[in-house]
Amino acid sequence: MKTKFLFLYTELAGYFLSCIKALVAEHPAEVHLVRWPVNEEAPFLFEIPEGVIVYEKQEYKREQLVALCQHIQPGLIFCSGWIDKDYLAVVRSFKKQIPVLVGMDNHWFGSPKQHVARLLAPFTLQRLFTHAFVAGAPQKAYALKLGFKELQILQGYYSADVAYFNKIYQETKAQKDTSFPKRFIYVGRYVPQKGITDLWQAFAQLQEEHPNEWELWCLGTGPLEGEALPHAKIKHFGFVQPSQMQEYSSQTGVFVLPSHFEPWGVVVHEFAAAGFPLLCSNKVGAATAYLQEDVNGFSFAAGDVNGLKEAMKKMVSLSDAKLLEMGEKSVALALQNTPSIWADKLMGLVQEGEG
Repeated sequence: MKTKFLFLYTELAGYFLSCIKALVAEHPAEVHLVRWPVNEEAPFLFEIPEGVIVYEKQEYKREQLVALCQHIQPGLIFCSGWIDKDYLAVVRSFKKQIPVLVGMDNHWFGSPKQHVARLLAPFTLQRLFTHAFVAGAPQKAYALKLGFKELQILQGYYSADVAYFNKIYQETKAQKDTSFPKRFIYVGRYVPQKGITDLWQAFAQLQEEHPNEWELWCLGTGPLEGEALPHAKIKHFGFVQPSQMQEYSSQTGVFVLPSHFEPWGVVVHEFAAAGFPLLCSNKVGAATAYLQEDVNGFSFAAGDVNGLKEAMKKMVSLSDAKLLEMGEKSVALALQNTPSIWADKLMGLVQEGEG
């Protein structure tokens, strides 16, 4: 007998699909997925795994959505956050009779809004959800503030498609062992919060002060495209589908994410799994799990162009052997969470409930 899992999701992502693919492939599970429309800024092409039934949220009014989900009779519900009032109506209708998880990638900052959420949580979130599925340590701190107990908190809400990116590592390892590619790579939207203008400035300053053979490759799209710094060693490739990533990752060596604020950043996990040394700002959530200072990368203060330049300078000064060693450490750290581990956690909750 298969367990039915209901996912109430906002913007679908490839890494999430790799997780539910593991769920249906490795467990007796049937997945029902309600999703928002695809984001035009990140036009990913998705391949829905076999055994997954998809519902387009915009096709249902609230009452219809509640009725649909009641008809499915799931054994577990996962809701990606508490922003969608229709999803909350669905959750409320189940009255916590099965495991009902809320996904969290928010950090605790102690803002007035968060303090209000904390005070209201016993009457809101605590009445709706049995568990919080958090991205990592920064999110766990917030979940505890909202009244979730240790036993009600699961970590590892986001997992990269580790097998896919580790395959890239295995297939490019010999090539990089022979000649390490002296190129930084940035993958993300061209928006202010990603700190991409800091990256362009820092790289240009580094080249001016300490001329070297390194290049900067940028993959993405967004409103800041028109402000891209013209520089012979900065190359822009536009939006790239994950299926094309090997073409670029095989020719680059160090991953950079200079975000001013990044609740998590699955891309850090992806490039760790692909064997890249990492450069991340101190506002990147995923760095708490996948970046160890001086072991597989360096961090710097978000928004500090000079700090970013110095971190890049450190990377440029390292030997190929050291860069390769850092990449190996990244791979080891990436294995802390995988789609299989993610799927085991959700199946474990269902089995606990049945027990």
